[in-house]
Amino acid sequence: MAEGISGSEFTLDSIRKALIRQEDVIVFSLIERARFPMNSALYNPRLDLVPGFSGPLVDFIVKETETVQAKAGRYVNPEENPFFPDNLPPSMIPNYNYSQVLHPGGASININKAIWDIDLICLQALSRRIHYGKFVAEIKFRDAPNDYEPPIRAKDTDALMKLLTDERVEKMVKKRVEKKADVFGQDVNVSNNADSKRYKVDPSVVARLYDEWVIPLTKLVEVEYLIRRLD
Repeated sequence: MAEGISGSEFTLDSIRKALIRQEDVIVFSLIERARFPMNSALYNPRLDLVPGFSGPLVDFIVKETETVQAKAGRYVNPEENPFFPDNLPPSMIPNYNYSQVLHPGGASININKAIWDIDLICLQALSRRIHYGKFVAEIKFRDAPNDYEPPIRAKDTDALMKLLTDERVEKMVKKRVEKKADVFGQDVNVSNNADSKRYKVDPSVVARLYDEWVIPLTKLVEVEYLIRRLD
């Protein structure tokens, strides 16, 4: 896998390290995206800017980008999930032998429709982070199958969500990404005047993004995966 996790290294600690590395990508992507005002024409489905294509320009850009990336083998990687999976071409390059650590019943989970709201680079970084919930759920199931099997068989999503939720860890993650945004997102100032700090993106907004979207959607993926784990 792109994160370098092989089957023999598939542990909760390796997954956590991968998630922490992905935080850097997300924070930097948000910082870059904050440089540009929203281009409303890009999202207007009625402008018909591309002959023969029906829909907003952003859909066309992402579909064409994913088509090229699919040919280059991006979506053979189980960590990657396209936003427009229908009719993607097959990979044209020799496939890398990715470790098959996910249960087949849950490997195809894709909730990118719920993530479809930001710039492409941000979207792909967020999608990868959120869908990593499949790997988190798999390792948690392997570590404690006796805890997870009863609610899975009962299709009890509330019980699964309770098992998966660790408020202490979630609080730590939100603090960490806010700190990263604080450190990475400051405009450089040689005066050393703390009162003159200026940010490219508000650190509290990054923490709120994790609180309201990234963490809940990741847990949704985890629950969806576990419901299929015994299929």
